[in-house]
Amino acid sequence: MKRTILTLGFLFLSLVYVLAQNNQFPSQVWHKGNIYLNDGATLSGTIKYDLDNNMVQLQTENVDTFTASNVASFEIYDEIFGGVRKFYSLPYAINGSYETPTFFEVLTQGNDIALLCREYIATDTRGMNNSWGGMGMNPFFGPQNYSGYRLAFNYYFFKNGRLELYSQKRKDLFAMLPGYDEEIDLFMKKNRLEHDKRGDLLRITAYYNELQN
Repeated sequence: MKRTILTLGFLFLSLVYVLAQNNQFPSQVWHKGNIYLNDGATLSGTIKYDLDNNMVQLQTENVDTFTASNVASFEIYDEIFGGVRKFYSLPYAINGSYETPTFFEVLTQGNDIALLCREYIATDTRGMNNSWGGMGMNPFFGPQNYSGYRLAFNYYFFKNGRLELYSQKRKDLFAMLPGYDEEIDLFMKKNRLEHDKRGDLLRITAYYNELQN
């Protein structure tokens, strides 16, 4: 009887831990992963990232902090939503005209164009019953709303050697992916894809790269 109670107690505590983890955004928890430094070194452990400040922390016996200036890239296994996520440090002017090393997550890439993003936590003004739609191929499969906040994204296309911010307007999507307007429009209608959803944009960009080959 005692063993049964202890087992149930352990399962309850485990469930509470999982629920607590799931009530946090990915940037607020530690993930297993690797950091690849500019000098060629690879560091492995548990990782927490901060895109607002372009920093990544590595926890082994101690906690070490690295900036985008020191890091070429890093990757994590996101246990909240599942899937491996990869981030690269690229020169970009987030504010003003001065370019500094900045972390971007790569969603999909081809020979001609890559789709990247930067996540941020936004106030949810749309109600608490919304969930991510059109997730498609992206690694996130959980809800985006937590206590009045949601995970939001800015998207960027990397082409011709430069990063371009995507306005998330339909007409600008075709400008970012030129030359195949009819094919992309048909692909979006056939698969019911939106022009401003993470998973849908991933699929559209991957399809565009296929058309280019």
